[in-house]
Amino acid sequence: MEDSERDADARVRLPQLRLDELLEELQARIDAARGTRDRVHSLLEAVLSVGRELELEHVLHSIVEAAAAVVDARYAALGVIGPDGKRLSAFHTVGVGDEEIARIGHYPEGHGILGELIRHPEPLRVARLSDHPSSYGFPAHHPPMNTFLGVPIRVRDQVFGNLYLTEKRGGAQFDEEDESVLSTLAVAAGVAIDNARLYEESRQRERWLRANAEITHGLMSGSERGTALLLIAERAREITGAALAVVAVPMEGTDSLTVELAIGQGADTHRGLVVPVEGSLLGRAFTTAAPVTCPDITTDDRVFRGPQRLDELGPAAAVPVGSGDRVRGIVLLVRAAGRTPFSDKETEPLQGFAAQAAVAMELAERRQDAEQIAVLEDRDRIARDLHDLAIQRLFATGMTLQSAGRFIEHEEASERVLRAVDDLDETIKIIRSTIFGLRSRASAGAEGTGLRARVVRGVGEAAPLLGFAPSVRMEGLIDTQVPRETADHLVAVLSEALTNISRHARADRAQVALETDGREVRLTVSDNGVGMPAEGRRSGVRNMAERAEQLGGTFDITGSPGQGTSLLWKVPVPEE
Repeated sequence: MEDSERDADARVRLPQLRLDELLEELQARIDAARGTRDRVHSLLEAVLSVGRELELEHVLHSIVEAAAAVVDARYAALGVIGPDGKRLSAFHTVGVGDEEIARIGHYPEGHGILGELIRHPEPLRVARLSDHPSSYGFPAHHPPMNTFLGVPIRVRDQVFGNLYLTEKRGGAQFDEEDESVLSTLAVAAGVAIDNARLYEESRQRERWLRANAEITHGLMSGSERGTALLLIAERAREITGAALAVVAVPMEGTDSLTVELAIGQGADTHRGLVVPVEGSLLGRAFTTAAPVTCPDITTDDRVFRGPQRLDELGPAAAVPVGSGDRVRGIVLLVRAAGRTPFSDKETEPLQGFAAQAAVAMELAERRQDAEQIAVLEDRDRIARDLHDLAIQRLFATGMTLQSAGRFIEHEEASERVLRAVDDLDETIKIIRSTIFGLRSRASAGAEGTGLRARVVRGVGEAAPLLGFAPSVRMEGLIDTQVPRETADHLVAVLSEALTNISRHARADRAQVALETDGREVRLTVSDNGVGMPAEGRRSGVRNMAERAEQLGGTFDITGSPGQGTSLLWKVPVPEE
Protein backbone atom coordinates (compact mmCIF):
# COMPACT_ATOMS: atom_id res chain seq x y z
CA MET A 1 0.00 0.00 0.00
CA GLU A 2 2.73 2.40 0.90
CA ASP A 3 4.67 1.55 -2.27
CA SER A 4 1.67 2.31 -4.44
CA GLU A 5 1.16 5.69 -2.73
CA ARG A 6 4.80 6.60 -3.31
CA ASP A 7 4.48 5.70 -7.01
CA ALA A 8 1.38 7.85 -7.31
CA ASP A 9 3.18 10.83 -5.71
CA ALA A 10 6.10 10.37 -8.09
CA ARG A 11 3.77 10.35 -11.06
CA VAL A 12 2.20 13.59 -9.83
CA ARG A 13 5.57 15.34 -9.20
CA LEU A 14 7.06 14.34 -12.61
CA PRO A 15 4.42 16.14 -14.73
CA GLN A 16 4.70 19.05 -12.32
CA LEU A 17 8.49 19.31 -12.91
CA ARG A 18 8.07 19.05 -16.68
CA LEU A 19 5.42 21.75 -16.58
CA ASP A 20 7.73 24.03 -14.60
CA GLU A 21 10.52 23.46 -17.12
CA LEU A 22 8.18 24.19 -19.99
CA LEU A 23 6.96 27.34 -18.28
CA GLU A 24 10.54 28.50 -17.63
CA GLU A 25 11.50 27.79 -21.24
CA LEU A 26 8.41 29.63 -22.44
CA GLN A 27 9.24 32.58 -20.20
CA ALA A 28 12.82 32.61 -21.50
CA ARG A 29 11.58 32.62 -25.07
CA ILE A 30 9.11 35.36 -24.28
CA ASP A 31 11.93 37.39 -22.68
CA ALA A 32 14.15 36.72 -25.69
CA ALA A 33 11.38 37.74 -28.05
CA ARG A 34 10.75 40.86 -26.00
CA GLY A 35 14.49 41.61 -25.99
CA THR A 36 14.68 41.07 -29.74
CA ARG A 37 11.63 43.28 -30.18
CA ASP A 38 13.17 45.98 -28.02
CA ARG A 39 16.48 45.75 -29.87
CA VAL A 40 14.76 45.91 -33.26
CA HIS A 41 12.78 48.88 -32.00
CA SER A 42 16.01 50.54 -30.80
CA LEU A 43 17.66 49.80 -34.14
CA LEU A 44 14.75 51.32 -36.05
CA GLU A 45 14.87 54.41 -33.85
CA ALA A 46 18.62 54.65 -34.44
CA VAL A 47 18.17 54.36 -38.21
CA LEU A 48 15.48 57.06 -38.14
CA SER A 49 17.61 59.39 -36.02
CA VAL A 50 20.59 58.94 -38.32
CA GLY A 51 18.56 59.54 -41.47
CA ARG A 52 16.87 62.62 -40.03
CA GLU A 53 19.97 64.84 -40.27
CA LEU A 54 21.28 66.54 -43.41
CA GLU A 55 24.40 68.35 -42.18
CA LEU A 56 27.33 65.93 -42.47
CA GLU A 57 28.86 66.78 -39.10
CA HIS A 58 25.50 66.27 -37.38
CA VAL A 59 25.00 63.00 -39.24
CA LEU A 60 28.35 61.65 -38.09
CA HIS A 61 27.72 62.58 -34.48
CA SER A 62 24.24 61.01 -34.49
CA ILE A 63 25.72 57.81 -35.96
CA VAL A 64 28.18 57.51 -33.09
CA GLU A 65 25.47 58.13 -30.49
CA ALA A 66 23.12 55.61 -32.10
CA ALA A 67 25.86 52.96 -32.33
CA ALA A 68 26.67 53.27 -28.62
CA ALA A 69 22.98 52.97 -27.76
CA VAL A 70 22.07 49.92 -29.86
CA VAL A 71 24.92 47.71 -28.55
CA ASP A 72 24.98 49.24 -25.05
CA ALA A 73 28.64 50.35 -25.30
CA ARG A 74 30.24 52.84 -22.95
CA TYR A 75 32.61 54.29 -25.58
CA ALA A 76 31.97 54.79 -29.30
CA ALA A 77 33.89 56.48 -32.08
CA LEU A 78 33.64 57.04 -35.81
CA GLY A 79 36.90 57.40 -37.71
CA VAL A 80 36.75 59.01 -41.16
CA ILE A 81 39.37 57.59 -43.52
CA GLY A 82 41.49 60.23 -45.27
CA PRO A 83 42.04 60.63 -49.04
CA ASP A 84 45.13 58.40 -48.95
CA GLY A 85 43.03 55.49 -47.67
CA LYS A 86 45.59 54.73 -44.94
CA ARG A 87 44.95 57.21 -42.15
CA LEU A 88 42.04 58.70 -40.27
CA SER A 89 41.39 62.34 -41.17
CA ALA A 90 38.63 62.95 -38.60
CA PHE A 91 37.47 61.34 -35.37
CA HIS A 92 34.07 61.65 -33.65
CA THR A 93 33.66 60.23 -30.15
CA VAL A 94 31.00 59.52 -27.51
CA GLY A 95 31.74 58.67 -23.87
CA VAL A 96 34.97 60.66 -23.51
CA GLY A 97 34.70 64.24 -22.25
CA ASP A 98 36.49 67.29 -23.61
CA GLU A 99 38.84 67.45 -20.62
CA GLU A 100 39.82 63.78 -21.08
CA ILE A 101 40.39 64.35 -24.80
CA ALA A 102 42.60 67.34 -24.03
CA ARG A 103 44.69 65.25 -21.59
CA ILE A 104 45.01 62.35 -24.04
CA GLY A 105 46.26 64.61 -26.82
CA HIS A 106 46.00 64.22 -30.59
CA TYR A 107 43.25 62.02 -32.01
CA PRO A 108 44.40 58.62 -33.32
CA GLU A 109 45.46 58.47 -36.96
CA GLY A 110 44.72 54.80 -37.61
CA HIS A 111 47.53 52.73 -36.12
CA GLY A 112 47.19 49.54 -34.09
CA ILE A 113 43.79 47.89 -33.88
CA LEU A 114 42.18 50.87 -35.64
CA GLY A 115 44.53 50.43 -38.58
CA GLU A 116 43.66 46.73 -38.71
CA LEU A 117 40.09 47.64 -39.58
CA ILE A 118 41.28 50.15 -42.21
CA ARG A 119 43.48 47.53 -43.87
CA HIS A 120 40.82 44.81 -43.62
CA PRO A 121 37.35 46.45 -43.77
CA GLU A 122 35.40 43.60 -42.21
CA PRO A 123 33.58 43.40 -38.84
CA LEU A 124 36.03 42.68 -36.00
CA ARG A 125 35.25 41.50 -32.45
CA VAL A 126 37.91 41.24 -29.77
CA ALA A 127 37.32 39.93 -26.25
CA ARG A 128 40.41 41.67 -24.88
CA LEU A 129 42.18 44.43 -26.80
CA SER A 130 45.57 43.84 -25.22
CA ASP A 131 45.58 40.24 -26.53
CA HIS A 132 45.24 41.26 -30.19
CA PRO A 133 48.56 41.20 -32.13
CA SER A 134 47.86 44.62 -33.70
CA SER A 135 47.23 46.32 -30.37
CA TYR A 136 49.73 49.10 -29.55
CA GLY A 137 48.33 49.96 -26.14
CA PHE A 138 46.89 53.30 -25.09
CA PRO A 139 48.49 56.72 -24.52
CA ALA A 140 48.68 58.30 -21.10
CA HIS A 141 45.39 59.44 -19.51
CA HIS A 142 43.40 57.17 -21.84
CA PRO A 143 40.47 55.37 -20.12
CA PRO A 144 40.88 51.55 -19.84
CA MET A 145 39.21 49.56 -22.62
CA ASN A 146 38.98 45.80 -23.08
CA THR A 147 36.11 44.52 -25.20
CA PHE A 148 36.03 45.82 -28.79
CA LEU A 149 33.69 45.71 -31.77
CA GLY A 150 34.51 47.41 -35.07
CA VAL A 151 32.41 47.69 -38.24
CA PRO A 152 33.22 49.50 -41.53
CA ILE A 153 30.86 52.09 -43.01
CA ARG A 154 30.55 51.94 -46.78
CA VAL A 155 29.20 54.74 -48.91
CA ARG A 156 28.31 53.11 -52.21
CA ASP A 157 31.45 51.16 -53.19
CA GLN A 158 33.90 53.10 -51.01
CA VAL A 159 34.77 52.62 -47.35
CA PHE A 160 34.02 55.98 -45.74
CA GLY A 161 35.19 55.12 -42.24
CA ASN A 162 34.79 52.74 -39.31
CA LEU A 163 32.68 52.47 -36.20
CA TYR A 164 34.64 51.54 -33.08
CA LEU A 165 32.77 50.34 -29.94
CA THR A 166 34.44 49.41 -26.65
CA GLU A 167 33.45 48.38 -23.12
CA LYS A 168 30.00 46.80 -23.32
CA ARG A 169 28.13 47.80 -20.19
CA GLY A 170 27.72 45.22 -17.44
CA GLY A 171 31.10 43.64 -18.19
CA ALA A 172 29.60 41.44 -20.94
CA GLN A 173 31.22 40.58 -24.26
CA PHE A 174 30.03 41.83 -27.65
CA ASP A 175 28.27 38.92 -29.38
CA GLU A 176 27.13 38.01 -32.89
CA GLU A 177 23.84 39.79 -32.38
CA ASP A 178 25.68 43.01 -31.48
CA GLU A 179 27.78 42.62 -34.60
CA SER A 180 24.69 42.03 -36.74
CA VAL A 181 22.84 45.04 -35.29
CA LEU A 182 25.87 47.32 -35.70
CA SER A 183 26.43 46.12 -39.27
CA THR A 184 22.80 46.96 -40.06
CA LEU A 185 23.23 50.41 -38.54
CA ALA A 186 26.40 50.88 -40.60
CA VAL A 187 24.41 50.29 -43.82
CA ALA A 188 21.89 52.95 -42.77
CA ALA A 189 24.76 55.22 -41.79
CA GLY A 190 26.29 54.86 -45.25
CA VAL A 191 23.02 55.95 -46.85
CA ALA A 192 22.71 58.90 -44.46
CA ILE A 193 26.30 60.01 -45.14
CA ASP A 194 25.73 59.77 -48.89
CA ASN A 195 22.57 61.87 -48.60
CA ALA A 196 24.38 64.43 -46.47
CA ARG A 197 27.19 64.62 -49.03
CA LEU A 198 24.73 65.11 -51.90
CA TYR A 199 22.93 67.78 -49.90
CA GLU A 200 26.22 69.56 -49.16
CA GLU A 201 27.27 69.35 -52.83
CA SER A 202 23.97 70.89 -53.94
CA ARG A 203 24.39 73.68 -51.40
CA GLN A 204 27.95 74.27 -52.58
CA ARG A 205 26.82 74.48 -56.21
CA GLU A 206 24.17 76.97 -55.17
CA ARG A 207 26.79 79.08 -53.35
CA TRP A 208 29.11 79.05 -56.38
CA LEU A 209 26.26 80.06 -58.69
CA ARG A 210 25.29 82.94 -56.42
CA ALA A 211 28.92 84.07 -56.17
CA ASN A 212 29.32 83.95 -59.97
CA ALA A 213 26.14 85.96 -60.45
CA GLU A 214 27.32 88.53 -57.91
CA ILE A 215 30.73 88.96 -59.58
CA THR A 216 29.27 89.13 -63.10
CA HIS A 217 26.68 91.71 -62.04
CA GLY A 218 29.32 93.82 -60.34
CA LEU A 219 31.67 93.79 -63.33
CA MET A 220 28.92 94.49 -65.83
CA SER A 221 27.74 97.36 -63.64
CA GLY A 222 31.11 99.05 -63.91
CA SER A 223 32.98 97.77 -60.83
CA GLU A 224 36.74 98.19 -60.83
CA ARG A 225 38.98 95.21 -61.52
CA GLY A 226 40.40 95.34 -57.99
CA THR A 227 36.89 95.21 -56.53
CA ALA A 228 36.15 92.14 -58.63
CA LEU A 229 39.33 90.37 -57.50
CA LEU A 230 38.50 91.14 -53.87
CA LEU A 231 35.02 89.71 -54.31
CA ILE A 232 36.44 86.58 -55.96
CA ALA A 233 38.82 86.05 -53.03
CA GLU A 234 36.16 86.69 -50.39
CA ARG A 235 33.57 84.32 -51.87
CA ALA A 236 36.09 81.55 -52.58
CA ARG A 237 37.39 81.80 -49.01
CA GLU A 238 33.91 81.70 -47.49
CA ILE A 239 32.64 78.77 -49.55
CA THR A 240 35.72 76.56 -49.11
CA GLY A 241 36.25 77.38 -45.44
CA ALA A 242 39.79 78.68 -46.06
CA ALA A 243 41.67 80.72 -43.46
CA LEU A 244 43.60 82.71 -46.08
CA ALA A 245 42.83 83.78 -49.65
CA VAL A 246 45.47 85.29 -51.93
CA VAL A 247 45.14 86.62 -55.48
CA ALA A 248 48.35 86.86 -57.52
CA VAL A 249 48.58 88.40 -60.99
CA PRO A 250 51.37 88.31 -63.61
CA MET A 251 53.77 91.25 -63.78
CA GLU A 252 54.30 92.68 -67.25
CA GLY A 253 57.80 92.28 -68.59
CA THR A 254 58.86 89.73 -65.96
CA ASP A 255 58.55 86.02 -65.19
CA SER A 256 57.00 86.73 -61.80
CA LEU A 257 53.64 86.96 -60.08
CA THR A 258 52.75 89.65 -57.59
CA VAL A 259 50.23 89.25 -54.78
CA GLU A 260 47.70 91.97 -55.56
CA LEU A 261 45.48 91.27 -52.56
CA ALA A 262 45.25 88.93 -49.58
CA ILE A 263 42.50 88.50 -46.98
CA GLY A 264 42.32 86.40 -43.84
CA GLN A 265 44.95 84.95 -41.54
CA GLY A 266 48.40 86.53 -42.04
CA ALA A 267 47.18 88.57 -45.02
CA ASP A 268 49.43 91.56 -44.25
CA THR A 269 52.59 89.50 -44.68
CA HIS A 270 51.49 88.21 -48.10
CA ARG A 271 50.20 91.42 -49.66
CA GLY A 272 52.56 92.80 -52.31
CA LEU A 273 54.80 89.72 -52.33
CA VAL A 274 56.51 88.94 -55.64
CA VAL A 275 56.80 85.23 -56.45
CA PRO A 276 58.82 83.72 -59.33
CA VAL A 277 56.80 81.63 -61.77
CA GLU A 278 59.46 78.94 -62.04
CA GLY A 279 59.51 76.43 -59.21
CA SER A 280 56.66 77.93 -57.15
CA LEU A 281 53.23 76.58 -56.25
CA LEU A 282 51.51 79.64 -57.73
CA GLY A 283 53.74 79.45 -60.81
CA ARG A 284 52.81 75.80 -61.36
CA ALA A 285 49.10 76.66 -61.44
CA PHE A 286 49.85 79.62 -63.73
CA THR A 287 51.90 77.70 -66.31
CA THR A 288 49.68 74.59 -66.39
CA ALA A 289 46.38 76.53 -66.19
CA ALA A 290 45.16 73.80 -63.83
CA PRO A 291 44.54 73.55 -60.07
CA VAL A 292 47.49 72.57 -57.88
CA THR A 293 47.03 71.33 -54.31
CA CYS A 294 49.30 70.51 -51.40
CA PRO A 295 48.44 68.85 -48.06
CA ASP A 296 50.59 71.21 -45.98
CA ILE A 297 51.81 74.59 -47.22
CA THR A 298 54.42 74.84 -44.46
CA THR A 299 56.37 71.84 -45.76
CA ASP A 300 55.87 72.19 -49.52
CA ASP A 301 59.11 73.01 -51.37
CA ARG A 302 57.14 74.86 -54.05
CA VAL A 303 56.08 77.56 -51.60
CA PHE A 304 58.29 80.62 -52.04
CA ARG A 305 60.13 81.41 -48.81
CA GLY A 306 59.70 85.03 -47.83
CA PRO A 307 58.36 87.24 -45.05
CA GLN A 308 54.87 85.72 -45.22
CA ARG A 309 53.58 84.05 -42.07
CA LEU A 310 52.69 80.39 -42.69
CA ASP A 311 52.42 79.03 -39.15
CA GLU A 312 49.02 77.64 -38.18
CA LEU A 313 48.24 77.11 -41.89
CA GLY A 314 47.88 73.75 -43.61
CA PRO A 315 46.25 72.42 -46.82
CA ALA A 316 46.31 74.73 -49.86
CA ALA A 317 44.91 74.90 -53.38
CA ALA A 318 46.05 77.24 -56.17
CA VAL A 319 43.47 77.72 -58.94
CA PRO A 320 43.99 79.71 -62.18
CA VAL A 321 41.62 82.55 -63.05
CA GLY A 322 41.16 81.85 -66.77
CA SER A 323 42.34 79.03 -69.00
CA GLY A 324 44.90 78.20 -71.67
CA ASP A 325 47.18 81.11 -72.52
CA ARG A 326 44.75 83.63 -70.99
CA VAL A 327 45.38 83.01 -67.31
CA ARG A 328 44.73 86.35 -65.64
CA GLY A 329 45.85 85.38 -62.17
CA ILE A 330 45.91 82.75 -59.46
CA VAL A 331 43.64 82.32 -56.45
CA LEU A 332 45.44 80.63 -53.57
CA LEU A 333 43.26 79.26 -50.76
CA VAL A 334 44.85 77.96 -47.55
CA ARG A 335 43.01 76.20 -44.75
CA ALA A 336 44.03 76.18 -41.10
CA ALA A 337 46.48 73.55 -39.91
CA GLY A 338 44.84 70.18 -39.24
CA ARG A 339 41.94 70.73 -41.66
CA THR A 340 41.19 68.29 -44.47
CA PRO A 341 43.11 68.74 -47.75
CA PHE A 342 41.32 70.08 -50.84
CA SER A 343 39.72 67.27 -52.83
CA ASP A 344 38.97 67.06 -56.55
CA LYS A 345 35.29 67.55 -55.77
CA GLU A 346 36.17 70.91 -54.20
CA THR A 347 38.68 72.15 -56.76
CA GLU A 348 36.44 71.30 -59.73
CA PRO A 349 33.66 73.81 -58.89
CA LEU A 350 36.31 76.26 -57.70
CA GLN A 351 38.00 76.09 -61.10
CA GLY A 352 34.65 76.60 -62.83
CA PHE A 353 33.98 79.60 -60.58
CA ALA A 354 37.38 81.10 -61.41
CA ALA A 355 36.85 80.50 -65.15
CA GLN A 356 33.45 82.18 -65.01
CA ALA A 357 35.00 85.11 -63.15
CA ALA A 358 37.67 85.35 -65.85
CA VAL A 359 34.98 85.56 -68.56
CA ALA A 360 33.25 88.36 -66.66
CA MET A 361 36.59 90.17 -66.28
CA GLU A 362 37.21 89.75 -70.03
CA LEU A 363 33.86 91.31 -70.88
CA ALA A 364 34.44 94.14 -68.43
CA GLU A 365 37.86 94.83 -69.93
CA ARG A 366 36.39 94.87 -73.41
CA ARG A 367 33.89 97.45 -72.22
CA GLN A 368 36.68 99.51 -70.66
CA ASP A 369 38.71 99.21 -73.89
CA ALA A 370 35.75 100.53 -75.86
CA GLU A 371 35.46 103.45 -73.45
CA GLN A 372 39.20 104.09 -73.73
CA ILE A 373 39.02 104.03 -77.52
CA ALA A 374 36.21 106.56 -77.36
CA VAL A 375 38.36 108.80 -75.15
CA LEU A 376 41.35 108.48 -77.50
CA GLU A 377 39.18 109.25 -80.54
CA ASP A 378 37.87 112.31 -78.74
CA ARG A 379 41.45 113.40 -78.03
CA ASP A 380 42.34 112.98 -81.71
CA ARG A 381 39.33 115.10 -82.66
CA ILE A 382 40.35 117.80 -80.19
CA ALA A 383 43.92 117.69 -81.50
CA ARG A 384 42.70 118.05 -85.10
CA ASP A 385 40.42 120.93 -84.21
CA LEU A 386 43.20 122.69 -82.34
CA HIS A 387 45.59 122.20 -85.25
CA ASP A 388 43.21 122.92 -88.13
CA LEU A 389 41.16 125.69 -86.55
CA ALA A 390 42.66 127.28 -83.46
CA ILE A 391 46.30 127.38 -84.57
CA GLN A 392 45.44 128.57 -88.09
CA ARG A 393 43.30 131.38 -86.72
CA LEU A 394 45.92 132.41 -84.17
CA PHE A 395 48.59 132.31 -86.88
CA ALA A 396 46.42 134.42 -89.20
CA THR A 397 45.71 136.88 -86.40
CA GLY A 398 49.43 137.17 -85.66
CA MET A 399 50.20 137.80 -89.32
CA THR A 400 47.50 140.49 -89.45
CA LEU A 401 48.82 142.22 -86.35
CA GLN A 402 52.39 142.01 -87.61
CA SER A 403 51.48 143.60 -90.96
CA ALA A 404 49.31 146.19 -89.24
CA GLY A 405 52.18 147.17 -86.97
CA ARG A 406 53.99 148.78 -89.91
CA PHE A 407 51.28 151.39 -90.16
CA ILE A 408 51.40 152.33 -86.45
CA GLU A 409 53.51 155.43 -85.94
CA HIS A 410 53.10 155.58 -82.14
CA GLU A 411 56.19 153.82 -80.76
CA GLU A 412 54.59 152.46 -77.56
CA ALA A 413 51.56 151.14 -79.46
CA SER A 414 53.83 149.48 -82.01
CA GLU A 415 55.75 147.72 -79.24
CA ARG A 416 52.52 146.47 -77.68
CA VAL A 417 51.42 144.99 -81.00
CA LEU A 418 54.78 143.25 -81.41
CA ARG A 419 54.48 141.83 -77.88
CA ALA A 420 51.00 140.58 -78.74
CA VAL A 421 52.41 138.87 -81.83
CA ASP A 422 55.10 137.23 -79.66
CA ASP A 423 52.42 136.10 -77.20
CA LEU A 424 50.45 134.57 -80.04
CA ASP A 425 53.56 132.69 -81.21
CA GLU A 426 54.09 131.40 -77.66
CA THR A 427 50.45 130.38 -77.45
CA ILE A 428 50.79 128.49 -80.73
CA LYS A 429 53.80 126.62 -79.29
CA ILE A 430 51.81 125.71 -76.17
CA ILE A 431 48.89 124.44 -78.22
CA ARG A 432 51.22 122.39 -80.43
CA SER A 433 52.79 120.87 -77.30
CA THR A 434 49.31 120.03 -76.04
CA ILE A 435 48.44 118.40 -79.37
CA PHE A 436 51.62 116.31 -79.19
CA GLY A 437 50.72 115.26 -75.64
CA LEU A 438 47.21 114.26 -76.64
CA ARG A 439 48.46 112.11 -79.51
CA SER A 440 51.34 110.48 -77.65
CA ARG A 441 49.55 109.77 -74.34
CA ALA A 442 48.30 106.38 -75.54
CA SER A 443 51.80 105.19 -76.42
CA ALA A 444 53.26 106.09 -73.02
CA GLY A 445 54.13 103.46 -70.45
CA ALA A 446 55.71 100.83 -72.67
CA GLU A 447 55.50 97.26 -71.40
CA GLY A 448 58.07 96.34 -68.81
CA THR A 449 59.36 99.89 -68.20
CA GLY A 450 57.46 100.46 -64.93
CA LEU A 451 59.24 100.59 -61.59
CA ARG A 452 57.71 97.31 -60.44
CA ALA A 453 59.11 95.42 -63.42
CA ARG A 454 62.51 97.13 -63.07
CA VAL A 455 62.75 96.14 -59.39
CA VAL A 456 61.82 92.52 -60.12
CA ARG A 457 64.38 92.36 -62.93
CA GLY A 458 67.04 93.87 -60.67
CA VAL A 459 66.38 91.29 -57.97
CA GLY A 460 66.39 88.50 -60.54
CA GLU A 461 69.74 89.65 -61.94
CA ALA A 462 71.23 89.70 -58.43
CA ALA A 463 70.01 86.17 -57.54
CA PRO A 464 72.94 84.33 -59.26
CA LEU A 465 75.45 86.48 -57.36
CA LEU A 466 73.65 85.95 -54.05
CA GLY A 467 73.11 82.22 -54.53
CA PHE A 468 69.42 82.53 -53.63
CA ALA A 469 66.36 84.51 -54.70
CA PRO A 470 65.47 87.37 -52.33
CA SER A 471 61.81 87.81 -51.47
CA VAL A 472 60.14 90.93 -52.86
CA ARG A 473 57.10 92.77 -51.54
CA MET A 474 55.59 95.90 -53.13
CA GLU A 475 52.61 97.99 -52.05
CA GLY A 476 50.97 101.10 -53.44
CA LEU A 477 50.69 102.75 -56.86
CA ILE A 478 54.38 102.36 -57.54
CA ASP A 479 54.29 102.69 -61.33
CA THR A 480 52.05 105.77 -61.39
CA GLN A 481 53.02 107.76 -58.28
CA VAL A 482 56.82 107.45 -58.34
CA PRO A 483 58.39 109.81 -60.95
CA ARG A 484 61.01 108.62 -63.41
CA GLU A 485 63.96 110.41 -61.77
CA THR A 486 63.14 108.96 -58.35
CA ALA A 487 62.68 105.51 -59.90
CA ASP A 488 66.13 105.68 -61.52
CA HIS A 489 67.78 106.54 -58.20
CA LEU A 490 65.80 103.82 -56.39
CA VAL A 491 66.83 101.10 -58.86
CA ALA A 492 70.46 102.14 -58.50
CA VAL A 493 70.22 102.01 -54.69
CA LEU A 494 68.61 98.57 -54.84
CA SER A 495 71.36 97.26 -57.13
CA GLU A 496 74.08 98.58 -54.85
CA ALA A 497 72.40 97.16 -51.74
CA LEU A 498 72.09 93.68 -53.25
CA THR A 499 75.68 93.84 -54.48
CA ASN A 500 76.86 94.67 -50.95
CA ILE A 501 74.94 91.67 -49.60
CA SER A 502 76.55 89.34 -52.14
CA ARG A 503 80.04 90.68 -51.35
CA HIS A 504 80.00 91.13 -47.59
CA ALA A 505 76.93 89.70 -45.82
CA ARG A 506 77.42 85.92 -46.21
CA ALA A 507 73.61 85.68 -45.99
CA ASP A 508 71.24 82.96 -47.17
CA ARG A 509 68.08 85.06 -47.05
CA ALA A 510 67.23 88.64 -48.04
CA GLN A 511 64.04 90.65 -48.25
CA VAL A 512 63.19 93.63 -50.45
CA ALA A 513 60.17 95.82 -49.64
CA LEU A 514 59.06 98.75 -51.80
CA GLU A 515 56.13 100.88 -50.63
CA THR A 516 54.52 104.20 -51.45
CA ASP A 517 51.52 106.02 -50.02
CA GLY A 518 51.59 108.85 -52.56
CA ARG A 519 53.59 111.12 -50.26
CA GLU A 520 56.87 109.22 -50.05
CA VAL A 521 58.47 106.08 -51.41
CA ARG A 522 60.31 103.66 -49.09
CA LEU A 523 62.81 100.98 -50.07
CA THR A 524 63.84 98.48 -47.39
CA VAL A 525 66.51 95.83 -48.02
CA SER A 526 67.40 93.44 -45.19
CA ASP A 527 69.41 90.23 -44.83
CA ASN A 528 70.29 87.64 -42.20
CA GLY A 529 74.04 87.80 -42.73
CA VAL A 530 76.96 88.64 -40.49
CA GLY A 531 75.78 92.20 -39.98
CA MET A 532 77.61 95.50 -39.95
CA PRO A 533 81.14 95.47 -38.53
CA ALA A 534 81.85 97.75 -35.58
CA GLU A 535 83.65 100.34 -37.75
CA GLY A 536 80.88 100.23 -40.38
CA ARG A 537 81.14 100.23 -44.16
CA ARG A 538 80.62 103.94 -44.77
CA SER A 539 82.45 103.94 -48.12
CA GLY A 540 80.00 101.37 -49.49
CA VAL A 541 76.86 103.28 -48.58
CA ARG A 542 77.87 106.89 -49.24
CA ASN A 543 76.39 106.87 -52.75
CA MET A 544 73.01 105.65 -51.46
CA ALA A 545 72.93 108.40 -48.83
CA GLU A 546 73.85 111.06 -51.40
CA ARG A 547 71.07 109.92 -53.73
CA ALA A 548 68.54 110.24 -50.90
CA GLU A 549 69.81 113.72 -49.93
CA GLN A 550 69.68 114.85 -53.56
CA LEU A 551 65.95 114.07 -53.61
CA GLY A 552 65.28 115.54 -50.17
CA GLY A 553 65.02 112.17 -48.44
CA THR A 554 66.85 110.14 -45.81
CA PHE A 555 68.91 107.00 -45.68
CA ASP A 556 69.48 104.80 -42.66
CA ILE A 557 71.32 101.52 -42.21
CA THR A 558 71.21 99.37 -39.08
CA GLY A 559 72.83 96.12 -38.08
CA SER A 560 75.23 94.53 -35.70
CA PRO A 561 77.69 91.64 -35.96
CA GLY A 562 75.80 88.36 -36.35
CA GLN A 563 72.38 90.04 -36.46
CA GLY A 564 72.05 90.87 -40.15
CA THR A 565 71.70 94.27 -41.80
CA SER A 566 68.72 96.41 -42.80
CA LEU A 567 68.73 99.61 -44.84
CA LEU A 568 65.89 102.07 -45.31
CA TRP A 569 66.01 104.50 -48.26
CA LYS A 570 63.15 106.99 -48.07
CA VAL A 571 62.43 110.02 -50.30
CA PRO A 572 59.36 112.22 -50.82
CA VAL A 573 57.16 111.90 -53.88
CA PRO A 574 56.69 115.33 -55.51
CA GLU A 575 53.12 116.48 -56.01
CA GLU A 576 51.88 116.70 -59.56
